[in-house]
Amino acid sequence: MKLFSWNVNGIRSVQRKGFLEWFEAQKPDIVCVQETKAQPHQLSEELLNPLGYHASWFSAEKKGYSGVATFSRREPLSVRKGMGNRLADREGRVLISEFPELTLINAYFPNSQREHTRLDFKLSFCHSMMRLMNKMRREGRHVALCGDFNIAHREIDLTNSKQNRNSAGFLPQERAWMDRLLKNGYVDSFRHFCDEPGHYTWWSQRLGVRERNIGWRLDYFATNPELVDRYRAARIQPQVKGSDHCPVVLELKP
Repeated sequence: MKLFSWNVNGIRSVQRKGFLEWFEAQKPDIVCVQETKAQPHQLSEELLNPLGYHASWFSAEKKGYSGVATFSRREPLSVRKGMGNRLADREGRVLISEFPELTLINAYFPNSQREHTRLDFKLSFCHSMMRLMNKMRREGRHVALCGDFNIAHREIDLTNSKQNRNSAGFLPQERAWMDRLLKNGYVDSFRHFCDEPGHYTWWSQRLGVRERNIGWRLDYFATNPELVDRYRAARIQPQVKGSDHCPVVLELKP
């Protein structure tokens, strides 16, 4: 089972940069995208249901902002839009798809912003997400959370950690939430396989930054520990362009 997550920074923009060609080449079972920045009625038919996949869309009330979508080869048993956090749900940040083998949460975490003006909102979102995941686990479900967390967890997850200690995405409060996620038993799938620095999923759009690999790892697949036995691989695709983020991949055994 091949699962992909990608902050596309505008679904219509990335379509013009080869999104559908990338999609077809991956032969995915599920693709989750974040920051779609579009309402479904604004999209072409080939983008609404790419390659005939089942599509679930959850857009922000504000046009051209936020939004998530999940494309799956098989139709989910159910789809839930939002997670019960009123402000976050108005911004179209969470889609929950129920499949026989797992519950997949596609999430676009808020950015704390340069002056940390949305830090409280970000932490509220994080705590709501943890409560939701723990509730699902208590109900006996396998849970996979993917998306743009807007958090670099450890110093190896960004190039210039010392210079960014007070930067949104690397704040102590944000990193502490990631610590709690792992202490609750959830597994950062990429770090399960690789504990080396230099692997990033986001780069500033300033000239030459991506070419020099000056980046941050902000995009994740995190699962409950019972799913680890089914891990086959977890990868990052930095060679895939079209957005300031790149796709991340989790492969599961049947």
